[in-house]
Amino acid sequence: MRTEEKLVAAGVGAGSEVIVPSYATAGAAEAVRRVGALPVFADIDPVTFCLDPVSVAGAVTSRTAAIVPVSLFGHPADLAALRQAAVDGALLVLEHTEHTECVARIDHVDLHRRRANAAYLDACLSGVVTPATAPGYVHRYDSYVVRVPGNGRPDRDAFARALRARGVRCHVPVQTPVHRLPSFMRELKLPETLRLPETERAADECLALPMDEASSRRELQRLVSACNSLGGLLPAAA
Repeated sequence: MRTEEKLVAAGVGAGSEVIVPSYATAGAAEAVRRVGALPVFADIDPVTFCLDPVSVAGAVTSRTAAIVPVSLFGHPADLAALRQAAVDGALLVLEHTEHTECVARIDHVDLHRRRANAAYLDACLSGVVTPATAPGYVHRYDSYVVRVPGNGRPDRDAFARALRARGVRCHVPVQTPVHRLPSFMRELKLPETLRLPETERAADECLALPMDEASSRRELQRLVSACNSLGGLLPAAA
């Protein structure tokens, strides 16, 4: 069932507010708009890139009807903590999912390979901040997303250009947070002063590297060599 269908079935509509992440695709926020409700953006946890329960709790108002988290890059959202933040279970928590057909095709063997490849990169990469997994969770690594330390977006973009010049097909996973998209700012009358610091930092620092279950060890070694050769381009992470 699609997110908007879940919201309609739960009676969420005009006059309701629904808390969603801004660091994601616009899918969750668009689903909320399609049912006539108002998307309200909360910040993310810097480790998981998913909705931060503390930020969510601060965004709850008397009009809040639901919370729609997104499990980003293969790291599960903390649904239990979000339910606690939802006024001790008084609000709906409806997870938004995308690319369900692609995810469904990943079997246990492929998932094991993907995690093994991620572990190799975790151990070998330097000069970038590799993905972390919150205690008690298992990462799927649908995307292998690192942070490029330094001066935010300028250094991240310079790093990405240098990698592409070396044949590495990297990309920025979230170019613009949803609360900064002109269409949402206009329609929702979002103030330019709205700040989601972890969301904005992730948008400036994150880079998705090419890694999946089909990556060979030789491909991973070339990726590591290309990344590590740029170690002198950027200041070391604090």
